[in-house]
Parts: sequence; C-alpha cells; structure tokens
Amino acid sequence: MRHSVFQKIILNYYALNGRDLPWRRTQDPYSIMVSEIMLQQTQVERVVVKYTTFLATFPTLSDLAHAALADVLIAWQGLGYNRRAKYLHQTAQVVEKKYGGTIPSSIAHLCDLPGIGYTTACAMMVYAWNNPCAFVETNIRTVFLHHFFSEKLEISDADILKIVTQTVYNENPREWYWALMDYGSMLKREKRVNNSSSKHFTKQSRFIGSNRQIRGAIITFLIKNKKIRFENLHTIFHEDKIRIENIAQKLIKEGLIVLEKRHLLLPKKNI
Repeated sequence: MRHSVFQKIILNYYALNGRDLPWRRTQDPYSIMVSEIMLQQTQVERVVVKYTTFLATFPTLSDLAHAALADVLIAWQGLGYNRRAKYLHQTAQVVEKKYGGTIPSSIAHLCDLPGIGYTTACAMMVYAWNNPCAFVETNIRTVFLHHFFSEKLEISDADILKIVTQTVYNENPREWYWALMDYGSMLKREKRVNNSSSKHFTKQSRFIGSNRQIRGAIITFLIKNKKIRFENLHTIFHEDKIRIENIAQKLIKEGLIVLEKRHLLLPKKNI
C-alpha cells in the first residue's frame, strides 16, 4: 500500500471518529506522563475515570514528588499494577531533584526515569512536544499488521517499526498517533485483525487466583484497614501460608508495603 494512501485512510477515520480523551486536551508533559504510565496495561475506559481525579489530588509534579507513597497508592486504586504508581512517584522525585521539576524532553533522559521505557518515552515525545518519534505499541501493532502484513506470520516489532518510521505524518505527529491509536482500537473492537501473527503476541495470564490479584488485595486491605499482622495474612485472605507470605515479602522488597513490629503497613515516607 502506498504510504500516502495509508495516511489518508487513517486521518480520514480520525476526522470522523476521533475520541475526545482528557489527556488529549493538554500538552503539559507532567499530565501526559501520568496518562501514559496509567495506560500501560490498562484499558482506556478505566484510565479516563482515574486520570482526572489523580491530577486533582496531585495537580503538579512537585505535589506528587512530595506526597507520601501511601497517598499515591490510595489515589491509584482501581488501576492495578501498583508498581506503576510507585514508579510514577519515584520519577516525580527524580525530576524534582535532578531536573529542577522540569521533565526532560529527550528519549535518553526519559528512559533513565523509573518505569519509563522506550515506548513510553516516545509517546511522551509525540504527545507533549509533537516530536515525530516512531514507536510500536499494541494498537499501533494492530494497525500495521492489518494493512501491511495481513498474509504473513511471525512479524517482529522491528519489521513493523520500519513501516511506522516511513509513514509518520510529520506535519502533525501528535494527531497522527492519536489517529493510529483510535483506528487500532476500532480494529480490535471489530476483531478485524489477527494479532497472533505478531512474534510478540501473548495471551494475558488468568487474573483470578493469580499472584497479581493477591498483591492488589493486600494493598487494598491496607488502604482500608491501615495495617495487618504478618502472621495473619493467610487466615484473612484464605491462601496458602507460604505463598502469601512470599508475595508479601516481595511487596516489601519492592517498597510497596513496609513491615514494622510484625505489622504490614503502607509506606509513609516521602521525598
């Protein structure tokens, strides 16, 4: 397919069906960083609900940097993958200390921040600074598999990235990626592409009964009840004693909870 034709298809779709999402109404790097970390592994609909309230609680990067991690985890509830909240909190602290509160506008510096990899860094470059950075994420992968690799298997992201780079709409990269994201969302919703043709396709593991579910349950319990005696974990959550204690120990090691006088609590330390 000619690249100009492809661009026209994507942009025409966006002109008629583009989504009005709250993080698309700002070019503030902090707000965009919050949205991008929230959107990692979480559906747009769930992020829309939390994004506005999170920014109302922590309206500036400095507010987030100086908050207690416990308060950040409370504001994060409902999004899952609580490590992202901790990374976002740490990133705010690093930016406050190292960059004087101004989020850096280079891929290399962004990738040095906790919880920000190349894809998130590129997305921030595009959405905050309208920089034509080429990257691949799930919706973008869906679009390019559909239009450029529909009859091939074992397609790598490196193969896709070459075409993404060649087809970036340089006149307005920000709008171009919004259009790609919305078009990819439509393709997935209508099941018009087989993502299993990608080398990077994986089915999400079952949530019910998983370690991820138990991790979230422990943190939710601490938000509601403030503390829990370590030895009582298995009776409260009705889980194998060794398994749930190992999960708790990992949460402690990651800094998401703390153990004080045999009680588990949310961390209160800030910057």
